[in-house]
Amino acid sequence: MITSKLKTALAADLRQVWDLVTDVGRYPQWRSDLDRVEVLNRTVFMEYARDGAVTKFTVTRVDPYARWEFDMESSHMTGHWTGVFRQRGAGTVIDFTEQVTAKKLWMKPFVKLYLKRHQTQFAADLRKALER
Repeated sequence: MITSKLKTALAADLRQVWDLVTDVGRYPQWRSDLDRVEVLNRTVFMEYARDGAVTKFTVTRVDPYARWEFDMESSHMTGHWTGVFRQRGAGTVIDFTEQVTAKKLWMKPFVKLYLKRHQTQFAADLRKALER
């Protein structure tokens, strides 16, 4: 299993950050890596990336304005994502952790780089969306 972490401070209120991150139906409006999202029910959604990758997400824990977790699965990997949200002054600190297992052995060396790039892009897109 490979773990990748992202911790960063955002210049936005906790509720604003939480509402944006957990409203998956709005992801295509602000995430540069996605083509579309299909919300199947309250706990399951599918992301369709611009590169053609499809990932299924199953929400496993919701502590409003504090913690959000889900399992994820694609044709290349399975894993778990944990997002912790904390108010700091007028801003918010997010602490995201992804734990992923590659389904194919040859992919293992590339997973850490992929996760780091994905997390960096997510944070950049999130910052930009919060500035609007």
